[in-house]
Amino acid sequence: MANDQGVVGIYSYIDTTVEGVKKIKEAGYKNFRVFSPLPHHEIEELIEGGESPVRFFTLMGAAFGALCGLTLTILTSLAWPLRVSAKPIVAIPPFMIIVFELAILFGVLLTFAAMLYYARLRRNAPLSLYDPRFSEDKFGVAVICEKSQIEDVEKILRSSGAEEVRFEGV
Repeated sequence: MANDQGVVGIYSYIDTTVEGVKKIKEAGYKNFRVFSPLPHHEIEELIEGGESPVRFFTLMGAAFGALCGLTLTILTSLAWPLRVSAKPIVAIPPFMIIVFELAILFGVLLTFAAMLYYARLRRNAPLSLYDPRFSEDKFGVAVICEKSQIEDVEKILRSSGAEEVRFEGV
């Protein structure tokens, strides 16, 4: 990381910003960030990272919760057997309520934990790459690259319509 530099291209229009992001992605750069004063679907589609792995955590949490619910109810019934007429001690249908509730509970808890982990809220672009104009009326594309790649990134950003290109140490 000590060799890395940040290159920021500043744009006035969404179309040129989208073009810049497309060219950066085509060139193979993966470590970039887009700043925008307003949300725009084309930019979101370009920087989209694919399907989220959070859904697998939901499934695993629900399966684990159901297993815990089934284990809890069966072991409790076997530890304290209450015989009611000719009914079996381990009767699965009444246990399904507990199984369902624990499946939902564990699924929700694991989903929330995975969402916090994969959101990576503290992985922001360095403050040196942010320009206050990005909150007002300008768009920006910040690319973190090696020192040897700075000229290539600058050419890509300028060819896509960047009005201004800055270099910052990261």
